[in-house]
Amino acid sequence: MNAQCDISAEQPFDPGADPAKLAYIGAVVRAKLDRNPAVERIDTPHAEVYRVARFLTRRDCKEIMRVINQCAVPSTLYRGTGIEGYRTSYTHHFDRDDSLTRSIELYISDLMGMDDDHSELMQGQRYQVGQQYKHHFDYFQVGSSYWPEEARKGGQRTWTAMICLHEAREGGETDFPHLEKRFKPLTGEMLLWNNMRPDGTPNPKTLHAGMPVTKGIKHVITKWYRQEAWRLINPA
Repeated sequence: MNAQCDISAEQPFDPGADPAKLAYIGAVVRAKLDRNPAVERIDTPHAEVYRVARFLTRRDCKEIMRVINQCAVPSTLYRGTGIEGYRTSYTHHFDRDDSLTRSIELYISDLMGMDDDHSELMQGQRYQVGQQYKHHFDYFQVGSSYWPEEARKGGQRTWTAMICLHEAREGGETDFPHLEKRFKPLTGEMLLWNNMRPDGTPNPKTLHAGMPVTKGIKHVITKWYRQEAWRLINPA
C-alpha cells in the first residue's frame, strides 16, 4: 500500500518522522551506493536515484514470477485514500521468512548498507495490459488518517528498492515527472531511490507512477525501508 497524493504542509515535530534520523539513514545508504562500482547514480539534482543492472538472474526472476502469479490479489491503497482506477495491479505479500526471497532481501539490504530489520516485507506486483499505478509518493503523509498507525509501526519510509522481474513489451515505465525521467528497467535490474531529501524531509520530487502496460505483462518486486526497525516492532 502507498500514499497516492501529497497533502504535506508544515507539521510539528513528530518522532515517527525525525529529520535527523532520516538524514542519517540517507547519508549511510548514499555513501555505500556511491562506493560500489556496480551501482550507477542517475544524473538528476532533485533526488537520489540509483540503478543496478543484472541484480537478479533471469532464472531467479522466473521463479519469483511463478509465485506471484499463483498468489497475487488486487493491489490496495490506504483506507480513505482509494480512488477508482488509481491502482489496478495485482500484489503478492511474501512471507517474513520466505525461502524464495529471504536471501534476495538480505542481498538488497547489504548492498544498501541498511539493517534489514528496518525493511517492510517485500511485495511482488503484476501489471497486465491496461493496468497501472497512477502518480503517488512512497513516503507517508504525516497528519493523514493512516499516519498514527504507521508511526507506531516503524515511522516514515526512507528508501525504495524496486526490481524488474520481467519488462512489459510496451508501456509499464516508471515515470518520475518532476525529475523528467521515465525508466523502463530490464529483467533483473534494480532501481533505488531515497524518498527523503538529504536533510531528512519528504522529497515531493519523488512523485512517480507505474505507467499503463500496453503490450505484454510487467512483474516487479518492491521493498521499502522505515525510519525504525519495522521487523522488530511488527514481529507477527
